[in-house]
Amino acid sequence: MASEKANNISILNANRQDVADEESVRQLEYIEKAKAQVSFMEKELGRKLKACVVTFGCQMNARDSEKLLATLKLVGYEETESEDADFVIYNTCTVRDNADQRVLGRLGQCSNFKKSNPYMKIAICGCMMQEKTAVDKIKKSYRFVDLIFGTHNIYKFAELLYQSLNSDKMIIDIWKETDKIVEDLPVLRKYSFKSGVNIMFGCNNFCTYCIVPYVRGRERSRSPKDIIRECEKLAKDGVKEIMLLGQNVNSYGNDFEDGNPDKISFAELIDEVTKVEGIERVRFMTPHPKDFSDELIDVIANNKKIARQIHLPLQSGNTEILRRMNRKYTKEDFLNLVNKIRTKLPDVAITTDIIVGFPGETKEDVDDTIDVVKKSAFDNAFTFIYSKRSGTPAATFEDQVPEDVVKENFDRLLKVVQDTAKEQSLKYKGQVQEVLVESVNDHDDSLMTGRMSNNTLVHFPGSEELIGQMVKVKITDCHGFYFFGEKA
Repeated sequence: MASEKANNISILNANRQDVADEESVRQLEYIEKAKAQVSFMEKELGRKLKACVVTFGCQMNARDSEKLLATLKLVGYEETESEDADFVIYNTCTVRDNADQRVLGRLGQCSNFKKSNPYMKIAICGCMMQEKTAVDKIKKSYRFVDLIFGTHNIYKFAELLYQSLNSDKMIIDIWKETDKIVEDLPVLRKYSFKSGVNIMFGCNNFCTYCIVPYVRGRERSRSPKDIIRECEKLAKDGVKEIMLLGQNVNSYGNDFEDGNPDKISFAELIDEVTKVEGIERVRFMTPHPKDFSDELIDVIANNKKIARQIHLPLQSGNTEILRRMNRKYTKEDFLNLVNKIRTKLPDVAITTDIIVGFPGETKEDVDDTIDVVKKSAFDNAFTFIYSKRSGTPAATFEDQVPEDVVKENFDRLLKVVQDTAKEQSLKYKGQVQEVLVESVNDHDDSLMTGRMSNNTLVHFPGSEELIGQMVKVKITDCHGFYFFGEKA
C-alpha cells in the first residue's frame, strides 16, 4: 500500500505540471489547503487522523470512491475500514430501496461515534443525494451529517472537504445537472495492477424501473484523447488490466456532433485502448443489448486483449414486459444477438442481469425469461427482485406483483440460473487459462486468487510474489461460480 500511495502522489505532482484543465488545478490547490488544516488538527489531538470511505453500488461508484480516498490520504488522513474514524464518507447508490435503507442504518450507527469524537466529520455523496426526498430526510433526521453532495460535482471534493473542516454547519452542494467532465485528479486504486476508466457519464435510455437517468443525468462522453492519455498513464504506473466504465458504453460518442474529430464509436475506442503499451487485458461495463453492434463483435473477435466476457443485461425474457420496461428490444432480438455472439465469439462468457416481479409480470412471463436463460446458456446471471423506485414511471404502475408470487417466481428462476451456470463452468475443466493474480486467498494462505479472462475467480497454489502477474493456470475443479487449478 505504501508504494501504491507513493505512485499516486507522483501522479499528483505530474498533474500540477501537465493538467491544462483549470478546475483540476483548482482542486489540487484545495488539497494543499486541507492538508494544512489536517496537520493542525493532528497537533491538537497528538495523533494521526483516520478516514473511512464506504461504497455502495456499481463499478462507477467504486471508481469515484478511489478518487475520494486519494484526496483524503493526500491531505493527511490514514485509511481505515472502521467507521469509528475522524472522517467518514458514504458514497451512495439508489438503484434499489434496500441500498437507501442500508445507508440510513449506517448513518445512525455512525452518529454514536461522533458523540465521543468532536473532531469527526460525516459526509454523504453519490446517486442517493440527487434525490430531493433523500436530502430532505438527511436534513431533517440526520442533522449530525456535515457534508452532502451529489454525482455531478464529485470532482469538487477537495474544495468541499476544506470548507467542511472549517465550518460547524451542514454544507449541501447538489447540482441538478452539468456538462462538465473533470477526471484528471488523484486516484488511489484498490489494486496497483488494474483500474477502471470512466469513458462516459449518464444515461439516455429511461428504462421505466430505473432511477439512473434522473440522478446521473444525460449521456456525456469523454474525449477519446483524454481516455487514451489516462490509460497510458495507468500503464506506466504498472496497470495491466483496464475496465472501461459507463452506464451504456455502447452509446459512447453519440453525444458528439457530426464533424467533431472526437466522434468515434465504442468499438473504435476499445480497439485504440488495446494498443496502449503495457495494457494486457481490457474489459467494459455495461453495454445495452439494443446498441450492441456487429462492429464491436468483430473487434472483440479480432483482439485477444479484450476480455472474454460480455455482460448483457436481459432484465426480462418476455417481449411485453420488455416493452413496458422501455428496453427497446424483444425476446427474439435478444436471442438473435446472443446467437450472433456465440457464433463469432465461441470462447466468450455471457453474463446478465434479470429482474423478477416487474409490475404486471405473470408466471408465464417468467417462463419466457427461464426459456431465454436456457437458450442463452448464461455463464452467470445476477437476479434481482423488482424494487419500486419513487420518481420512475414503473413506480406508478397499478399492477404491482404480490410479494409471495414474486418470491415463488424468483426461486424458480434462480434454480435454472444456478444449474445453467454450473453446466457452463464444466467446459473449462482441463483447460489452461491466463489468470491475473489478485491476492492471497482469504481462507487458505497457501492459495492465490485471480481472475480468468471471463472474470471467473480461480484459486490455485502459489506465492505472494505472483500478485499482479498474468499466470497460466490449468483448471482442475469447477464449482459453478469459481474454479480451482494449478500452475501450468
